[in-house]
Amino acid sequence: MSEAMLSKVRKLLAQAEDPACTPAEAAAFTAKATELIARYGVDRALLAARDPATDPVGDRVVEVVAPYARDKAGLLAAVAEPLRCRCVRRRQGSGFAMHLFGFASDLERVDLLFTSLLVQAAHGLAAAVVPAGEHPAAYRRSWLAGFAQVVGGRLRAAEEVAATEAGGRSVALVLADRSDRVQRRLAEVYPRLRTAPPRRLAGSGFGSGAAAGRRADLGGRGVPAPGGRPGLGR
Repeated sequence: MSEAMLSKVRKLLAQAEDPACTPAEAAAFTAKATELIARYGVDRALLAARDPATDPVGDRVVEVVAPYARDKAGLLAAVAEPLRCRCVRRRQGSGFAMHLFGFASDLERVDLLFTSLLVQAAHGLAAAVVPAGEHPAAYRRSWLAGFAQVVGGRLRAAEEVAATEAGGRSVALVLADRSDRVQRRLAEVYPRLRTAPPRRLAGSGFGSGAAAGRRADLGGRGVPAPGGRPGLGR
């Protein structure tokens, strides 16, 4: 992402995260940051349609560590899919190595957003009150599931608005072609890929996590080195 665009997003999110900011003001700042990130993705896609060398298809591996590694991997997948990236989950020790495929600009957006959302999820979980008699881990897993689901939906909506405003059907065709190319690249590397079965979560934190997902800032303050991502408390 260009330094100018990143600077704008950082300023908006700094305002949204200011304790003195009202919920309405924070929502407005968050909406603008999300809009900028989505618009950036469409702009890069259109530029690459004219000059493919500016934004090649690539891949990267993101390490997702315990605790709650599977839940954090689910959050990463929820961020990647709306941004036209695909990911493969591979077991690695007590966590996972998430192999991401996508165009360079989209991989950059995923990394930026995922890093920020991990911080926000950690703060949300720290403030969440586990109901009496419920196992904390079960509650937190369901909380993270709700958070990831709502965040994914918000990102998908922002991407659709950006594509429509940029040119409607012609832009949609460019973006669909990019998604197809990413899928083909993934299939070349993992020709026998299997879909994981759905999880069954027993905790009651889904609604609280979903509410936090609706409040989340969909942007980030930078991309740390591999292994430097924030964790979620036990």
